[in-house]
Amino acid sequence: MTEYLNNRFNLDDPATVAVLDDLPLWSAPFGLMLLEHVKLKPRMTVLDIGFGSGFPLLELAQRLGDSSTVYGIDPWAAVHQRVKQKIKIFDIKNVKLVEGDAAAMDFEDNTFDLIVSNTGVNNFEDVPAVFRECYRVAKPGATIALTTNPKGHMVEFYEILKETIHQLDMDHLTDKLDAHIDHRHTSETIFNLLHESGFAVSAVLPRSFTMSFATGSAFLNHSLIRIGFMDAWKALFPAEELNRVFTTLEENLNAAAEEQMGFNVTIPICYIEGMR
Repeated sequence: MTEYLNNRFNLDDPATVAVLDDLPLWSAPFGLMLLEHVKLKPRMTVLDIGFGSGFPLLELAQRLGDSSTVYGIDPWAAVHQRVKQKIKIFDIKNVKLVEGDAAAMDFEDNTFDLIVSNTGVNNFEDVPAVFRECYRVAKPGATIALTTNPKGHMVEFYEILKETIHQLDMDHLTDKLDAHIDHRHTSETIFNLLHESGFAVSAVLPRSFTMSFATGSAFLNHSLIRIGFMDAWKALFPAEELNRVFTTLEENLNAAAEEQMGFNVTIPICYIEGMR
């Protein structure tokens, strides 16, 4: 039942990157919330941090039009070629891509009218450094608009994972699991980090959506789960215990799905906006 444990995705392989457009299924609710609230006007200079497969980078560029320029920065080299291909096919002329780290950006001070990041915060290695850089490169009066999946993410899954750990007499790993759960920021911690960087936070808007699966097995085998989450879950356990843990976990998830007529996980969203 645990074939997903042996699955490997090479995220530097162009063939893998070419199919990652499936992942906006995950990022779309966040990006659509960002696009719903952020204010767009002509002649803006915009920065998208961690643009991934190009959403909402390319959508912002098209919605703003050619009087604006939208920069995207991402350290993930393999996605740049993919996004360049989209830019060419869609004939988008107002996008510039930069391969680099948002914690040390090669932009001049006071460059951008708008800085956005869609689901990027939890992936930044040094969030305070990124926010300090954002403040530096933002013009006076500029807006920063972020979306993230804060703490509380997939709570239904983590409750069953905790029960599984207890069932297997592995309670000594509970602290490790709690630390994994707690690595996600809350809206309050992001608020504070932005404030400490110099931004005046003007909006903190929560929302959530539900991902529904027929069974726990379907959940564990889904490509989003295998690419985005499985490695971190596997790292919680000794290698020799993985099959035992995930076999029991899968059984428990399937039992919950049978009882509840499906397995649902809640994904909280937070849109946070600030002004320089």
